[in-house]
Amino acid sequence: MHAETSASVGARAAYDERVRRDRYFVSGRLHRLTRREWVRLVGATAAAGLTPPVLATTPVPSCVVRPQQTEGPYFLDERLNRSDIRADPSDGSVREGVPLELTFNVYRVDGTRCAPLAAAIVDVWHCDALGEYSGFHDIGGLYDTRGKAFLRGYQLTDQAGVARFTTIFPGWYPGRTVHIHFKVRTDSSAGRRAEFTSQLYFDDELTDVIHAQEPYAHKGRRKTRNTDDWIYRRGGKELTLALTPRGRGYAGTFELGLEM
Repeated sequence: MHAETSASVGARAAYDERVRRDRYFVSGRLHRLTRREWVRLVGATAAAGLTPPVLATTPVPSCVVRPQQTEGPYFLDERLNRSDIRADPSDGSVREGVPLELTFNVYRVDGTRCAPLAAAIVDVWHCDALGEYSGFHDIGGLYDTRGKAFLRGYQLTDQAGVARFTTIFPGWYPGRTVHIHFKVRTDSSAGRRAEFTSQLYFDDELTDVIHAQEPYAHKGRRKTRNTDDWIYRRGGKELTLALTPRGRGYAGTFELGLEM
C-alpha cells in the first residue's frame, strides 16, 4: 500500500475536520411518491443520522427514493460470493487503493414501513485505481484484463437486510465521473422477482483528496467531475454516498427499498 504524502494527509485532515465540524453529508432527497410510483424499484443514500422530513401527503418510507441508472457495459454475472472483492481470484493479487467499507441496507417496502429484506443478492463492480475493469479488453488497447475478476462480487443480505463489502475507492476513466455500480436482485423462486440497478457517486472534494495519493496520482488528474457526467446529471445527487473516515480509508452506507 502506498503511503500518503504530507499534502494528501493535510488535505484529508481538512476534509475530516469539515465532516466533524459541519456534519457534512451528501444524502438522498425524499420524494412525495404516489402509490403508483412505489411500484418502481427505488434507492436512497443513508441519512447519516438525520431525521427524514415529515411529508404532507401519505407517509412514505424513509428508504424510498429514486432513481435507477444504467447497468453500463462492464457487468459480468460471475456469481463470486465474497465480501472482500479486492483480490483477483485467478492469482490472489490485490488491487491497491484507499480502503472502502461499503454497507447496503436493503428493505422491502411494506405500506409505510421499511422491513428488512433477507436473502437479496447484492452485486458490486467497479474499476480499479487506474480506471481498469476486470474481465474486459479495452477497445483502445490500454489494458486487457480478460480472465480476471478483481473488484467484483456479490453478497446475500442477512436477516437484517444488510450486505457488506470491502473494496477500494475507485479511480477514473475518460467520459465518466468516479462511480461504483451495483445491482440488487431477489430470487424468483421466492415468488415475485425484483431487480434494482444503479450507481453510487462521491463528493468531488473528497475524490480530489484521495486521487492526489498513489496509485491514483499515477494516472493524472481526472477530466470529468460529477456535474460533467451526463449519467450523474440524471439523479446522481440522490445517489451520492456519504463517507466517513475509518482507519486509513472510509466507510459508507446505502439504503434502498424494493416495492414487492
